[in-house]
Amino acid sequence: MVCPDPEVPGEVPASPAPRATAREVRWSFLGRVPYREAVTLQEELRRTLRGGAAAEHLLLLEHPHVYTLGRNASAADVLASAAWLRQRGIEVEESDRGGQVTYHGPGQLVGYPILDLSPDRRDVRRYVRDLEEVLIRTLAGFGIAAEVRPGAALIGVWAGGEKIAAIGVHLSRWITTHGFALNVAPDLSLYAGIVPCGLRREGVTSMARLLGTAPPLAAVAARLAGHFADVFARRLVAAPPASH
Repeated sequence: MVCPDPEVPGEVPASPAPRATAREVRWSFLGRVPYREAVTLQEELRRTLRGGAAAEHLLLLEHPHVYTLGRNASAADVLASAAWLRQRGIEVEESDRGGQVTYHGPGQLVGYPILDLSPDRRDVRRYVRDLEEVLIRTLAGFGIAAEVRPGAALIGVWAGGEKIAAIGVHLSRWITTHGFALNVAPDLSLYAGIVPCGLRREGVTSMARLLGTAPPLAAVAARLAGHFADVFARRLVAAPPASH
């Protein structure tokens, strides 16, 4: 799960471009990618997109076990001891995203959109709402009713009274990195090592828990990519980034 980055002020967006003139977004399911490698890839794609020499991307993947510390994280957000972490093979990484500490691991679908929100979508609140809508539509396609809750601390998507997906974004000159994480079938017991997104009383859940079985991660990724294209009015092209 990832946490919100509220630092970019909202603006009133223009109407979205007609679908016939939609920008291309290249999507790929990359499988399991170490966290640092994924961060490096995002930075490379952001630099080339900023220079006008590359398409937008939607990277979908899963990470090995890792706790990531956002800019607002504190040592108190990690409850686990060093020995507990070593026993479970969990790394701890700092991140430039907003928010506090979160968990990523196998069975969790992580999405990193590398988009240029200029000129028509320069509104961070709208961007977050659109990501929530993508996740809600994806879950609905698998028979899970999901919703959002009011309040900045509760950004993300909820199902069955617990958090099933979270959103955390970083914007630089309106180009996006980081993104969202959807619990398909991760080991939920590993959330016990942290205070996820600073929420001490809220539970977490997964598609596997709610459905009684886990859909394949790649199948969820493909469904999500289609909804992403619809919500963001993009033309979807299956293509991995050249550097991967």
